Amino acid sequence: MEVKILVLLAILGVLFFIAKSYRHDDHKIIKAESKQTLVGDLEEHEAGLLVSLLAKVAKADGRVCELEAQLLKNTFNDISSRFENQEIIRESLKKIYEKEKESFDNTLLLCEKYFKLTKSDYQKRVKFLEYLLNMAFIDGDFGETEMMICEDIASAIEVKKDDYDRLVFGFNHFYENQAKQKLDSLDKAYEILESNKNDSFDVIKNNYRKLVKKNHPDIIQASGADQSIIDMATRRLQEINEAYELIKKDKNV
Repeated sequence: MEVKILVLLAILGVLFFIAKSYRHDDHKIIKAESKQTLVGDLEEHEAGLLVSLLAKVAKADGRVCELEAQLLKNTFNDISSRFENQEIIRESLKKIYEKEKESFDNTLLLCEKYFKLTKSDYQKRVKFLEYLLNMAFIDGDFGETEMMICEDIASAIEVKKDDYDRLVFGFNHFYENQAKQKLDSLDKAYEILESNKNDSFDVIKNNYRKLVKKNHPDIIQASGADQSIIDMATRRLQEINEAYELIKKDKNV
């Protein structure tokens, strides 16, 4: 009889330990190791909360650029791939995004829900904040509204200020260098087209056409030039075309 009581107590002890270590909201966390079946409301799941907060940042400056749209598409695809019924989940995430981008009123409530799910995983919250900042910076302009919404989210999900500042500094440094390289490339493009930034696009286009005609390999070959001159003209024409496309893109033509 005593043995049975001891065994029963041992079993109860194991069950108590399992119950104590079990998190009732584990089904709301994205599983990286295997596909999961959605249980409950996607808006309350980590996946839905991530997309909801991304929507706030993406719309903070009042517009969604092409790069942001591509990043969102990749996000929907990546998150939905962790679930059974991937196509249904992807479409549901899109609906959540469309709904949540309309207002900032519930941002702190969403942060509270996300923090509750990830309270024991600080590094996950830091990585998520890094992803949000990538969304904010991706158009090359970290505006005041985007900065405010990111600061509010960082504070609400309890990411340390030092970590937030480190991430912002890193993105600032990266995009400042990228902008400088772009400026250098544009200067070179105008130089190749024998133009300057103050010229109208019509002037630049005329310069481009003259240079194409002057350096076209077929025209040079027809003039009886040797192969080395033709090869040089081919490389020159490639530079001219690349410069023209870069300027067109910069001028949104």
